[in-house]
Amino acid sequence: MALDAETRDQLIDTVRRFVTERLRPLEAQVSETDTMPDDVVAEMKELGLFGLSIPAEYGGLDLSMEEECLVAVELGRTSPAFRSAFGTNVGIGSQGLVMFGTDEQKAKYLPGIASGEIITSFALTEPEAGSDSASVQTRATKDGDVYVLNGSKRYITNANKAHLFTVMARTDPNKPGGGGVSAFLVPRDLPGLSVGKPEKKMGQQGAHICDVTFDNVRVPVENRLGAEGEGFKVAMQVLDRGRLHISAVCVGVAERLITDCVAYASERKQFGQAISQFQLVQGMIADCKTEALAAKALTMETARKRDAGQGVTMEAAAAKYFASEMVGRVADKAVQIFGGAGYVADYGIERFYRDVRIFRIYEGTSQIQQVVIARETLKRGG
Repeated sequence: MALDAETRDQLIDTVRRFVTERLRPLEAQVSETDTMPDDVVAEMKELGLFGLSIPAEYGGLDLSMEEECLVAVELGRTSPAFRSAFGTNVGIGSQGLVMFGTDEQKAKYLPGIASGEIITSFALTEPEAGSDSASVQTRATKDGDVYVLNGSKRYITNANKAHLFTVMARTDPNKPGGGGVSAFLVPRDLPGLSVGKPEKKMGQQGAHICDVTFDNVRVPVENRLGAEGEGFKVAMQVLDRGRLHISAVCVGVAERLITDCVAYASERKQFGQAISQFQLVQGMIADCKTEALAAKALTMETARKRDAGQGVTMEAAAAKYFASEMVGRVADKAVQIFGGAGYVADYGIERFYRDVRIFRIYEGTSQIQQVVIARETLKRGG
């Protein structure tokens, strides 16, 4: 349900000021400590950021896809780790429940997800199932009125803070591929569920990923999300929305980097003038701006199509592919424009250079997006 124009503009302005006044001054601290300050998370909850995509009847802001993307662009103007604090609640950790949950499941969990009281996580990736997500090996064996889960998940975002996991597990070992996979809502406190220590990562310090292990975890049948065998369908529909969200974040990061590049190039002098006056530097800025504008146009157009009820699997993949590759190129040019200053930590450019690298990997690698784009284009006949 779309907001009226005035409410939408107020929300975007509020998020913009929060990013500028509260988050950007903390970027270096969060990177150095690998910790998200509790008071900042509390402010995110007060602003409703944990419930951006949750229906209003459960306490969320119930944003349309277009509105969510506009907010995500603003959130992209600071270190991506901040968005990650609530990103799973907005996207992959909640949308399976929103799309496929029963009324009872929604009433039980969505109010807490919207308020941030419940942190969610999406457990699909495994040691042997990443891009080949249909090859899930975690087993869910039915035993009366419960399913018994055994297996392990890898690189699960927010796992160390999560209270509720959406878990993909194989319910039919005789059915290969996605058809034998089902989805489950698994509370953190069930016996047999354990979370490993956060991984050391290239970038996005302050946002954590961990392994999750299931050792005879008994999950009630009523916690299954959708019908048996629908898990892959749940995952793919969740990822369509998540890919658009990530595309918008990539646009925001690119816009932040371009602004920083313009400011630096206008002040930095070589050969008696600002380097912004050199045409080769202008060429890099022009390339960055053009690509950012193109990514934003593709992302927003696809968001509007999704809001109109159109299928956007191909377009969402194209947006994620282009936007994530684009922000990598922009970050690389930003380092070049800053020169030596771009390679040292003080200016933060090298941090963004590392932070954006993951965008080409999670929620589907660039290569998987190419496969989806090609498959859908061939299916449509052009």
